[in-house]
Amino acid sequence: MSLKDLLQQERSSIVKQWCDVVRHSYPDQSQNFLKKKDRFGNPIGYTIAEGIESMYDELLEGTGCDKIPLDFENMMRVRAVQDFSSSQAVAFVFGLKKVIRKELGSEILKEGMSEEWAAFESRIDGLALLCFDVYSKCRQRIFDIRLREVKNQSHKLLKMAGLAYELPENYEHPDYKGDLKEGEVNRAQ
Repeated sequence: MSLKDLLQQERSSIVKQWCDVVRHSYPDQSQNFLKKKDRFGNPIGYTIAEGIESMYDELLEGTGCDKIPLDFENMMRVRAVQDFSSSQAVAFVFGLKKVIRKELGSEILKEGMSEEWAAFESRIDGLALLCFDVYSKCRQRIFDIRLREVKNQSHKLLKMAGLAYELPENYEHPDYKGDLKEGEVNRAQ
């Protein structure tokens, strides 16, 4: 029996325990609620369960973890908007190693699957790096949105105070010498 067969055979138990690892990263009062897999009643719990299942299947296929399944990416997006540090947001990926060691460690040693296990662990490590990339991109996008909003609000406040003005549409360069209305001063001169 290969490691892949063994992991496939124990899929439901491992996926359930890996979901528990993710849930335990949330506050105690949220953990029971997140167990419910209801797309509309509990979208975060649903996203976690779907993400974990799709990623586990991807890891089993071993097609190379150069692309994260959409369900798993959605899970990382959710974690990016929540109050997690980078390490906290990605730490659950390494929890899969602990779950598998707990569940199948003795069989892996007994059957002499150390090389297969090392390769699988390497895929898990690659997954963690990809998750960090997704998390970082989402956080950067959030930062950009917040920055743009602050700029817009500042501009609106300056405009309301009469301290800001709109540039003409054809303004492109500081040496602009466009049409001036009577009484205006061309500051580029």
